[in-house]
Amino acid sequence: MSSKPDMQELEAFLYHEADLLDSVDLKAWIELFTEDGDYWMPVTPDQEDPLNHISIFYDDRAMMTIRYHNLDHAQAPSKQYPVRSSHILGNIRVLEHDEASGNCTVKSNFQAVVFYRTQTVFAGTCTHTLVKDGDSYKIKRKRVDLINCDASHSSIISYI
Repeated sequence: MSSKPDMQELEAFLYHEADLLDSVDLKAWIELFTEDGDYWMPVTPDQEDPLNHISIFYDDRAMMTIRYHNLDHAQAPSKQYPVRSSHILGNIRVLEHDEASGNCTVKSNFQAVVFYRTQTVFAGTCTHTLVKDGDSYKIKRKRVDLINCDASHSSIISYI
C-alpha cells in the first residue's frame, strides 16, 4: 500500500456521496456507512463529542434508516414537496492516514443549497472518518460543522 492515499479516489468517493444526497437516494447513501457508522452535526463550534452535548443531528444507521422510511413513506408530508439540493465540495484534504489499513480522515469545505418549500443555503466543513473497504471506502463518521451551527434553524428536512 502506498504511503499516501489516492486523492482522486477520495474525491470521487466524496463527490459520489454528494450526488446521492442531491438525488435524494438516501437508501444508497446509508449504504455508504459502516454498520456502526454515524452522522453528526454539532450544535456549537468545536463541540467535542455528541454524547455529552445536544446536537442538531446525531444519527446511527438505525436512526438514518428510520428517517429514510419516514421521508419515503407515501403519506409523508415530504412527499407533497420534493426535496432538492445541490452540493459543492472543495478544499478536500487528508488529515490522517493509516498506511497499514488505508483508513483515513478527510476534511472538506462545502456549500449546499436545499430547496423544500423555501431555499436554504448551508455552508461549513465536513470531516469524514473513512474505513478502507476493498477498492473503496465506508463512512465510519461524518461530522458536518455548519458555520452558523449555533444560530436558530428551521427544521432541517434532509441530510447535508
